[in-house]
Amino acid sequence: MATGFDPSGRLPAVFTGNTGTSSFTDFLSVAAPELLPGRRALPPGFTADLTHGTTIVSLTYADGVIMAGDRRATMGNLVANRDIEKVYAADPYSLVGVAGTAGVGIELIRLYQVELEHYEKIEGTMLSLDGKANRLATMIRNNLPAAMQGLAVVPIYAGYDLDAADRTRAGRLFSFDVAGGIYEETGYDGIGSGSLFAKSALKKRYRPGMARDEAIRIAVESLYDAADDDTATGGPDPIRKIYPIIMSATADGAVRLTDEESGAVSEAVIAARRDQPGG
Repeated sequence: MATGFDPSGRLPAVFTGNTGTSSFTDFLSVAAPELLPGRRALPPGFTADLTHGTTIVSLTYADGVIMAGDRRATMGNLVANRDIEKVYAADPYSLVGVAGTAGVGIELIRLYQVELEHYEKIEGTMLSLDGKANRLATMIRNNLPAAMQGLAVVPIYAGYDLDAADRTRAGRLFSFDVAGGIYEETGYDGIGSGSLFAKSALKKRYRPGMARDEAIRIAVESLYDAADDDTATGGPDPIRKIYPIIMSATADGAVRLTDEESGAVSEAVIAARRDQPGG
């Protein structure tokens, strides 16, 4: 660590002093900046062929938000992983998914989870949904030097806004660009290589105020359409029992569908496509 090792066994001053911030990433930038993803030195012109995560979709519904991601990671023209997980609970009321360089993306999500937990412990209260989205944007912005050398990560963030006056509009979602720009989306969005096809499917089916089961079905159908046209997106795999990761966030918290529940929806979509391949 930047602070060095104290043979007395006492924590370095950076841990016990008043850092003046409730941000864990800001603290880490002082205590051990080399641990931050965007601070790592890379060789000039770095363009290694790394594992990439692909398609994530999110949409709002009557009680909150749904987020779903396919399970494929690619390395160039190869399938690097068939069952990677790219959708996580950021905290009890919000979800985050990531596309781009898989290793950096998963590391960033874990750091973001700690960031939100650290803030709550220091301040004694939870960040607002807008505050959480802005914290994520700052972390993406800090990764810009690495992104310019090929380690780009682009997340999607969605959650239930506990401060919303209208509970029917409490589900909100945000997209980002590689430079940390943050944009609130209306209704639905997608990221990753198959997002063009997934969003086209969502555009035809989405409507405000849907029930949970209908929103889940539409999310899985959009991933199926993405996999149909994008080689980097993996569709449901009933032989290996690999199905999309599907999560929801509502006033009752963030919940992940079980493999059995995700499988049932996926196989229903596959069965329907046998009769009508175009959806």
